[in-house]
Amino acid sequence: MRNKIYGYELIMDLYGCDINIISSKRKLQEYTDRLCELIKMEKYGKTLIPYFGKNKEYTKGYSLVQLIETSSITGHFSDNWKTAYINIFSCKKYNHLIAKKFTKEFFRARRIKVRFIIR
Repeated sequence: MRNKIYGYELIMDLYGCDINIISSKRKLQEYTDRLCELIKMEKYGKTLIPYFGKNKEYTKGYSLVQLIETSSITGHFSDNWKTAYINIFSCKKYNHLIAKKFTKEFFRARRIKVRFIIR
């Protein structure tokens, strides 16, 4: 049996993000729209961007889920720690270096930790 590639996953942990961006539903929607356009992913349905975890300081913040025709983009944002945790998984190949650069710049992160997995 030949090794076949099922998909590509970019995992990004961003630190020192701009609180005005990660705590704005409008900005998170803008990020999702621009990212999908940039990496040529077709959105499937509306972006879900709920704000929850309000009962504890360290858990409150937005999360986002955007289904794409080839899988999904997810993100979790901590107001308390000014961090973002974003995953892009797709069966369709995409330029993960462009996605990384755009994401770091968009959230004005001071530091980013990245893992790219071919599955």
